[in-house]
Amino acid sequence: MKDILREIGMIARALDSISNIEFKEHDLTKGQYLYLVRICENPGIIQEKLAEMIKVDRTTAARAIKKLEMKGFIERRDDEYNKKIKK
Repeated sequence: MKDILREIGMIARALDSISNIEFKEHDLTKGQYLYLVRICENPGIIQEKLAEMIKVDRTTAARAIKKLEMKGFIERRDDEYNKKIKK
């Protein structure tokens, strides 16, 4: 079991490194691509659900989302039925 976990860790680090290299030209930092993937898979997702999916706290998600919005990767929109909700 220990060997399997070590192998999984190596694969995860390798994928992280590859992703960082691939997304560097788009000015995406570590982990931001994960937010983009989840948002693309779930258009209109709310911040709380996104944080839940990625397994981060809401504050961390809020910072990442704000940076992505400032860079023009995403756009927040009001919910058409409930103005308190931003999608």
